[in-house]
Amino acid sequence: MLKDLVGQTSESLSLPEGSTLGDLLSQYESRIPRLKDFLPSIACSVNREYASPEVILRADDEIGLLPPVSGGSAKQHAAIVHEKIDSQSVTERLKQPQDGAAVIFEGVVRNHTRGRPTLYLDYETYEEMALERMESLAKQSMVQFQIRDVALVHRLGRLEIGETSVLIVVVAAHRAAAFEACRWLIDTLKRTVPIWKKEYFADGAVWAVVGQILQPGETPHHYEQPEDDLEFHFNHDSGCFVANVMAGNLSVKREHAIDAGG
Repeated sequence: MLKDLVGQTSESLSLPEGSTLGDLLSQYESRIPRLKDFLPSIACSVNREYASPEVILRADDEIGLLPPVSGGSAKQHAAIVHEKIDSQSVTERLKQPQDGAAVIFEGVVRNHTRGRPTLYLDYETYEEMALERMESLAKQSMVQFQIRDVALVHRLGRLEIGETSVLIVVVAAHRAAAFEACRWLIDTLKRTVPIWKKEYFADGAVWAVVGQILQPGETPHHYEQPEDDLEFHFNHDSGCFVANVMAGNLSVKREHAIDAGG
């Protein structure tokens, strides 16, 4: 389908340093105006991995524009990124003429935590599980609240004060459904998606794990979670500590505490 529209199966492009996947799509839109009609149903990949428009491209990257797969759409609703989140770009790509409401939530790094001045935050995750869980939440929200579409984007790494850590965009025919879905998504994401933040202060740093603050060298032993169970473990590749929450009791799978010093 796409090769017929473009007139070829592949080509090489030169883009300015720092260009994103979204910049590449915009370039194709200007060259092939009809492509814009297909973008809502097209998935993109970078080096054979699904990718969002915010991904920064590098030399020799292989980009794929993927039409809907047989039997359903290949569109992804969730993304985990390491660069700044472009909220406007995500929102504009999501909106369609049939939408009467677009509700946008941005989680922003504030300059204080429980009375202590915050310098910056550092986010880590069990990425494969987090992305699957975010995608599941997006699809569930579309059915539960009857919204047309949704995008969830979470950023990892070091974030400065005022930067966006998480973006949720919900589009729907009516505002009530969009508001309700957006609130449910952020509340459920914070409870159930395995993402951790390390908070840095002038006098040290601490980890915040599912709403629970860990002091340096401390392992969590109890956490009251009202609904979903959440499996954690210590991932040697990412350095993430995770545990298993079952009915409010924390069962430590491996005796490794987070090193809050580095």
